This record gives sequence, structure tokens and C-alpha cells, in this order.
Amino acid sequence: MWEKDIDINQVREIRTRTLVYFGCGAIEKIEDISKDLKSKGIDKLIVMSGRNAYKSTGAWDYVEKALKNNGIGYVNYDKVTPNPTTQAIDEAAGIAKEFGAKAVITIGGGSPTDAGKSVAILLKYPDKTAADIYEFKFTPAEAAPIIAINLTHGTGSETNRFAVATILEKNYKPAIAYDCIYPTYAIDDPKLMAKLSPKQTRYVSIDAVNHVVEAATSLVASPYSISLAREVIELVGKYLPKAIANAEDLEARYFLCYAAMMAGVAFDNGLLHYTHALEHPLSAVKPDFSHGLGLAILLPAVIRNIYAAKADTLAYILEPIVPGLKPDAADSEKAAAGVYEWLKSVDVPNKLKDEGFTDTDVDKLTNLAFTTPSLDGLLGIAPTKADKESVATIYRESL
Repeated sequence: MWEKDIDINQVREIRTRTLVYFGCGAIEKIEDISKDLKSKGIDKLIVMSGRNAYKSTGAWDYVEKALKNNGIGYVNYDKVTPNPTTQAIDEAAGIAKEFGAKAVITIGGGSPTDAGKSVAILLKYPDKTAADIYEFKFTPAEAAPIIAINLTHGTGSETNRFAVATILEKNYKPAIAYDCIYPTYAIDDPKLMAKLSPKQTRYVSIDAVNHVVEAATSLVASPYSISLAREVIELVGKYLPKAIANAEDLEARYFLCYAAMMAGVAFDNGLLHYTHALEHPLSAVKPDFSHGLGLAILLPAVIRNIYAAKADTLAYILEPIVPGLKPDAADSEKAAAGVYEWLKSVDVPNKLKDEGFTDTDVDKLTNLAFTTPSLDGLLGIAPTKADKESVATIYRESL
């Protein structure tokens, strides 16, 4: 396989709309990035992170040193949680404005990255709030520069224009997509991901698979998003078991990270539909619920729903994990069952009932899928008619 021709210790440049420094040791590029920021007059910034990972992975040692070396002042907001909230974004933005931050560095997975993108918008629109962003009360055209240091191989947010936040009081978890929030630079260093737990490793990698299944089957899918999808699923199918078995396997982390980065680019092009539109209400109602786990639980039912409409594409892209599928509607159940068997093979057999959801939650979740700002747009590009009956069916089949 071509992977053996790759030196995982060689840091390469991957150009999307973001310049990605990719490979083991890529974190050292923060020195060059800091020099570039200072040359552009950026002498103060905010660092967005969770409580621990930014330090325990070793990323902070490099970042702090680079900032000090280049005379860049910083303030750290280290209270970003999974499924970040608009309240936290407003708090961080207030700290950033008071400090005089001119840019944002994010260190973490999708949550710090998405929260940081939101703060970057608010630095340019000081009279607005995070709720204004996520309830689409204005359309931002600019944001402060964003540097995304990625600590997980799943979100893809370091390479695209998407961000997500939860409006707790309304059980809303909308998604935004604006060109102004593409990170200027991103760092994908597999060495920083070696401390991911087996559970986190599973969930973030399954997130990447969901990204490409949706991006390859939406009404705006392209040959590019389909080609990326097949490659992503092949890499995750091959390397996720290796990373679960040995967290320190840097080759496995490298190719899972590459898969996740490609998946981020794929859905930047082909967008998303059912699994993300239906997962967002789950983690909005239960903010501690893992996004990746929710996607895993919903995926078999979504495959069952869309297989007939996209049989050729799904038979092709799922072949690495569900071999022998025919591009025929008759294989819908085989495809759904095969995906579930794959999930069980990586120790994610969960159903919604295992996570505390019941049939009585279905109506509320279904309504949120149609009333949460932005989610109707995702449902509108699903390959089958996404009405309340079909959405409720997916939820019930996932119980």
C-alpha cells in the first residue's frame, strides 16, 4: 500500500483554504507561525483550550515558548468544554477584547476550535454576541486570524469554515459556515494525539467516517467528496483498530489524522445531512453526550434510509468496512447491518437507550431537528425526503 512510502516524520504542507502543517513534529512550526503573526502587527492574542489537554499533550510548551520568543502577549481561556456554549464564547470574547487580542490560537479538538472561530468573529464585531452568530442575526464577513492546533483525529474543523455551539436555554446546537473563519494556519501533529483514550480514539474517528458518508451522498456531493470518502473510510477501517490496540502507534495516528483532515475538506465541499442534523439535538439536550458517539448510534439507520437513493456511491465508499455490497436498493438492510457490525468491531455497539434516551424523547428531538437554526439546511440536502416522519423513524431505529 502507498502508506509505506510515506515518512511520517517528514512534515509536509497541505494546502486547502488553510495552510496545514502535517506530520510528527509539526507543532514545531508554531515558531514560524508566531514570527509571521508578529510581522503582521499581531502582538496580542487569545489562546482557546480545554482544562488539561493543551498542557498534557505537550503542545503548550511549544506554543508558550514561540509566543514569548516573538514578543506576543497572550491570555488563555481554558474553560472550553465538549459541546461549547454561547455563554462560554461570550465570556472568552469579553476577555479577549479587554486584553486587546488581535488573533486566536486554538489548542484542542473540535470544541476549542469551534469556540475559537466564534471568538474570532466577535473580535471584529464587538457589539454582537455568540447568540447573534448562532441565531443568524447577522452575517459576518470578517474575523480575526485563527491558528488551529489540532489534538484529535476527527473533527476536521482545523481545515474548514464550519463551527458549532450550543444555546443551552433553547436546546439549540446550530452550525455556521463562513469563509472568514477558515484558519490561516493549522497544525496536525500525530504525536499530540497519542494520549487520546481508546474511547476518544473511537469516537473522533467515527466522526470522520460520518463526515464523508454525508459529504459523498448529499445533493451537492461532487466527485471530489466521493473520492475523499472512499479513502477516508479505507484508512479509518485499517488504522483505527491499530490505534485502539496501541495508543502510541504513531503510524496509526498519522493516517487517522490524515483521514480526519481529508474528511474535513470533504464536508467543506459536499456538506452534511442526516447524521449531523439529528445528532445535534442529542448533544444539545444532553451537553455531556459525546458527539462522535451520537453519530455512531445514528449511522446504521441513516444508511438504511439513504441506501436506495445513493446505492452506487455507498457500495463504493463503504466497501473497505462492508465488502460485497451491491449498488442496488435490495442491499439497504445489508449495508445498515454491515455498518453496525463494523461499529461493534471497534467496540461501539451502543444504542440511544443505552445513553438514557427513550421513545418519549423522539418527538422533542424531531422537533429540534427542524427548529434549530441551520439544521433544516442540512436536512434539505439529504438524498431522501427529510420530513418529520423519516427523522422520527431514524431516531426510533437508533433506540
